[in-house]
Amino acid sequence: MITEFVVTAGEQPKRLDVFLVNRERDISRSALQRLIELGRIRINGLAVKPSQKIKPGDTITMDVPKPEPLELKGEAIPLEILFEDDQLLVLEKPSGIVVHPAPGNWNGTLVNALLHHFQVAGGSVSTIGGKERPGLVHRLDKETSGVMVIAKTDQAHRHLAAQFKHHTISRVYEALVLGVPKKGHGLIELAIGRDHKERKKFSSRTTRPKESVTEYRVDHRFGKTASRVLLYPRTGRTHQLRVHLSSLGHPILGDPTYGGRKVCYVEGIEIPRVMLHARSLGFQHPMTGERQEYVRPNPPDMDQVIHQLTRIGSAPRLTEA
Repeated sequence: MITEFVVTAGEQPKRLDVFLVNRERDISRSALQRLIELGRIRINGLAVKPSQKIKPGDTITMDVPKPEPLELKGEAIPLEILFEDDQLLVLEKPSGIVVHPAPGNWNGTLVNALLHHFQVAGGSVSTIGGKERPGLVHRLDKETSGVMVIAKTDQAHRHLAAQFKHHTISRVYEALVLGVPKKGHGLIELAIGRDHKERKKFSSRTTRPKESVTEYRVDHRFGKTASRVLLYPRTGRTHQLRVHLSSLGHPILGDPTYGGRKVCYVEGIEIPRVMLHARSLGFQHPMTGERQEYVRPNPPDMDQVIHQLTRIGSAPRLTEA
């Protein structure tokens, strides 16, 4: 597909690849650089390097090839199924597994595991999400564990998606965060989107902010070192809980992207991953109308960190002589 546009007046001089990565949100910087080097992206009809500086009035032509159809294969990856009927499937996603295929993770995903499950057990999966995201009504980050619902029919998918859109889905997350929020209960209202400088991050520094709201409640304090916080998201933006807690000054333990190195090793405790768990999920069944709710306790790695924090929080502090 060939597209052409002119750099508008007032645009500051910058590298071509940097300019395009902020304009073309669906294409990574590395992919843009490859297209430039292949001559598929040109300035004023001329082949250039990714470092070429753009200026107002430049005509940029992009010839982006149509992606090859992706053929996904089922893989025998164990699933912790909590409920299943002919309309939907509820499971507990473990930490460390990517939900759907994407560059760098074409195999070993939850979708691969689901395809294998349906091949063996029979049944179908919703096609609304396309080939790469069949049945996926919502997602969890790679390191986040917890409850997910999968749509097996298009009708169920639309019904569940509408519940997410109208916020009638009930969700509770549990997070271990650095320090203790001053307010034991509060509301975080911060519009976020893809960060305009660091493309893999989301923040309020964005050209496309989307309303994002999270209610939180401090559930337990581990001295002044850390706390366990319950989260009730009212919207479902990418990385919302991680960004919101970081904006509060209390990033999630084990999340260097939004908390830096200080959250990866706390008071001598090595944090193995992002300490975020989707504890419960409640929704109305698409066909029966019955209200269903599924709750899962913390996985062992999170319980282990809680145990270690409890020992630190209850230990007497030495005073200086």
